[in-house]
Amino acid sequence: MIFDTHAHYDDEAFDEDRKELLSSMKASGIDHIVNIGANMASSRSSLQLAHEYDFIYAAVGVHPSDTEELDDGKIEELRSLSRDERCVAIGEIGLDYYWPEPDRDLQKVWFRKQIALAKEEKLPVVIHSRDAAADTLNILKEENAGVNGGVVHCFSYSPEVAKQCVDMGLYIGVGGVITFKNGRKLKETVDILPLDNIIIETDCPYLAPTPHRGERNCSFYLPLVVETIAEIKGVSGEEVIRITEENAKKMYRL
Repeated sequence: MIFDTHAHYDDEAFDEDRKELLSSMKASGIDHIVNIGANMASSRSSLQLAHEYDFIYAAVGVHPSDTEELDDGKIEELRSLSRDERCVAIGEIGLDYYWPEPDRDLQKVWFRKQIALAKEEKLPVVIHSRDAAADTLNILKEENAGVNGGVVHCFSYSPEVAKQCVDMGLYIGVGGVITFKNGRKLKETVDILPLDNIIIETDCPYLAPTPHRGERNCSFYLPLVVETIAEIKGVSGEEVIRITEENAKKMYRL
């Protein structure tokens, strides 16, 4: 069965058919989903979903693009949310330099504080990093962020950066981009890494795999990701599913 390690089913893109979609997951070969918080509101709604569906778990955290909403009081609320039995990680947290805002120094402050929270609560981290490889690596190393495990989700950097992340105890998150014609770097990364270092994800409703690129993504499309990884690694799809599911359960301690 497939483990979708990173989804956003609380997103408004699923408002019209969320219940129908989630109710058919197990019949479609999806046995676990982790719904990821991106801000305070979605951290709360991710936990709500996790309490409604026995196969859904939650991560709580604030995405770098939303860090302007954070203060020490919000960190304490995240701490309280993280102690819920259905919470399995702190995330998604990190750095995003694609847009000019929020200020990069502000992003770094709250990235470090959320890593500290994860370490204090002994939870893995779900890392978002876009156009910020050097600063992300430096902070991950300085803060010993991989001490309780975690993942660099939607990995977009070079195989060399991936190796440094793996050496810190982190997994590499692979989703729909692996099927894109311009996904060369991710294909190279998957080629050089053992399957033991890889987990699979949708990041839905974003980044649907080819031939659904540009559509709303969902976990039903993950077999296309599995198939592409299997081709690159020269193994069966069943082997990819088995190993990545084992990796995800190990990381999230399920």
